[in-house]
Amino acid sequence: MDAPDSVTTDQTMAAGDGGNPRARNIYDGSNGGGGAARWPEVDGGARRSTNRLEELEMELAISAVTGELVSRFISFLANKYHSSRAYSEEKQLERLQQLLLRARTVVEEADGRYITKSGMLAQLDMLAEAMYRGYWALGAFRYRSLQETPMEEEQVSDSYPKRFRTVHGSARKNKATCLVDLQGVLHSLEHVVSSMTEFVVLLGGCDRMLRRPYDAYLYNDNIMFGRHAEKQKLLNFLLQHGSPGGALAVLPVIGGPAVGKRTLVAHVCKNERVSSQFSSILHLNGDSVSRIADHSSLLSGKVLVVVELVSDVDQEDWAKFCSTLASMDSESKVIILSRCKSLEKLGTVKPIFLNTLPYEEFSYLFKTLAFGSEDPSQHLRLARIADEMARELQSDWSLIAANLRADVMRRNLNLHFWLSMLSRMSRFVERNFSMFGEHPQLLVLRRHQIDVTDFLHSYSPLRIVPSCTTGSSRTEITEERQLLPNVRLGDLVADPGARPQGDFNVVSWESRLPPYTSFVHFVPSCTPGVAEDTPLHGRKRSAVHL
Repeated sequence: MDAPDSVTTDQTMAAGDGGNPRARNIYDGSNGGGGAARWPEVDGGARRSTNRLEELEMELAISAVTGELVSRFISFLANKYHSSRAYSEEKQLERLQQLLLRARTVVEEADGRYITKSGMLAQLDMLAEAMYRGYWALGAFRYRSLQETPMEEEQVSDSYPKRFRTVHGSARKNKATCLVDLQGVLHSLEHVVSSMTEFVVLLGGCDRMLRRPYDAYLYNDNIMFGRHAEKQKLLNFLLQHGSPGGALAVLPVIGGPAVGKRTLVAHVCKNERVSSQFSSILHLNGDSVSRIADHSSLLSGKVLVVVELVSDVDQEDWAKFCSTLASMDSESKVIILSRCKSLEKLGTVKPIFLNTLPYEEFSYLFKTLAFGSEDPSQHLRLARIADEMARELQSDWSLIAANLRADVMRRNLNLHFWLSMLSRMSRFVERNFSMFGEHPQLLVLRRHQIDVTDFLHSYSPLRIVPSCTTGSSRTEITEERQLLPNVRLGDLVADPGARPQGDFNVVSWESRLPPYTSFVHFVPSCTPGVAEDTPLHGRKRSAVHL
């Protein structure tokens, strides 16, 4: 009875387990529990692996979603930043243009008034400086995003010879450090303009200069650029009545070559009050100082004498000169024009020093001359070239050279032509360095011949011999020279075939402002013999241009 019961129980259990061997092993204790330990372990490992895979998949999914969300968020912020920055820059440009209009209006009004207060002149200087810096920043910001064309890249590489190319190349590579600080310029101009309230009020109390319609035309077309405070100082000196102690009033105007000393004086002497103040205006050079007493009988009344001195003058001759003028009228006045700073000792009032224009102001002038009636903002690539050329002209050349090149470039507002002019100017400088060992500007001041073959893009060599200028008190144009044919430099640049046969004169530039100086130089038919690979030596001669 016991055996069947045991069998029946085993069979029932086996049947209840559905014949599952795993169940038999679990409940079968014959293996000492070995089977029961082995099967559950395999099943738990599978479940853990499955769970781990699911966790990894979930982590990857979360990571991908998070990355996508972060990427989109960053893109959103970047787009919003660039959008707000573009909007901010647009508002800054608009504000800058408004401030420049206000500053220009005040400067032009000040130019039409007699300003006698030194504090107001200092404020006028500050306003003009900030205004020209603002105009430069406005132009530079407009073309900063321009990409150079292949033609520009090629021309730039050709424009700068080996001795300059490294410097220029590094400057272009680091141009990011030279980007215009629009916000800084705007802040500076806002500060200056906001402090001009008292200046504008006081300006309304200054006498207005009279201008006839013809003068108004000259003011707009042939304007004497800049030198706002200097013009007022010179006017104050000439219009001031009497001199302390009754001594002869002497004002030295000191400045480098071709910075506009004679133009400044000629411009002020045209003023109606000035011209009515003196019975006569004389222009003398240093050689005439000692001979003024011989002609005193021809002079009478209140006299203004403009003396150009290239070196120190004999003290005895100067004392005699001043005594002669003072004896005619105690209110006669003298203006000294010179490059020699030592001559400021001859003055009885504080001298006027004329320095080279700051780059921003020089660039504004050069672009105004080069574009003429055209708007530089409509020719951004040309404006960028003009800025590059202005930087070189401002550092190594003069206002005469700027007028000369602007006159040529204004004839052809073409990108290729302007790039070629930039290239020609650099090759012109390099050739003269190679031939004569000096910069052409120094050669001109020494009145030594210069080679202009590269500048004119001429196939036949062409050298000119610089001479003194007409309109100067030291003109050196002989009768024989006057009979030679004259050719404008701009015509030779446009067409080298316009070169006459034999000797001729080349007119590099003619000033449209008093004293209407003409720069006429001699071109010999046969080039004087100077070794092309030998630098010049010897004593330097006196300078040409005042």
